[in-house]
Amino acid sequence: MEIRKSTMADLPEIMQIYEIGRAFMRSTGNMSQWGGGYPSEELVKADIASGDSYVAVVNGAVEAVFVFRLGEDPTYKIIEDGAWKNDEPYGVLHRIASRGRVKGIGSDCIQWCFTQCGNLRGDTHADNHVMQHVMEKNGFEKCGRIYVSDGSPRIAYQKVK
Repeated sequence: MEIRKSTMADLPEIMQIYEIGRAFMRSTGNMSQWGGGYPSEELVKADIASGDSYVAVVNGAVEAVFVFRLGEDPTYKIIEDGAWKNDEPYGVLHRIASRGRVKGIGSDCIQWCFTQCGNLRGDTHADNHVMQHVMEKNGFEKCGRIYVSDGSPRIAYQKVK
């Protein structure tokens, strides 16, 4: 498996993977996360342009996509019902999705992010039991609740070396 920065040439495959991700969420009981075509093509293009979008390639095929960035995330400034594990500089993981053809690829992407930054934060929707399991299986701990830009709550996670 190779993890590399996404390019605009990857855009059609990335959008297809996000569509698969939305369908998978619905099939596992997560009816409200990533509604309305989120993430939009404009957001994905911005992620690619900023250099924060990555793809996981297996045998020449793009199998997963995620956003990884170093630095503060504005939605993580306020945390309720808990606290972050530390106030050190951190990396964030967002919008991870896969085609569902390569077992364990989500964990592989998370572990790659952790090798880039040993202080990693992420979040997921309360209905996204699959992602909660993946994060906890990969050593993340629940830290509290944050709110994303539209005001909806998310479970906040952090993993520290």
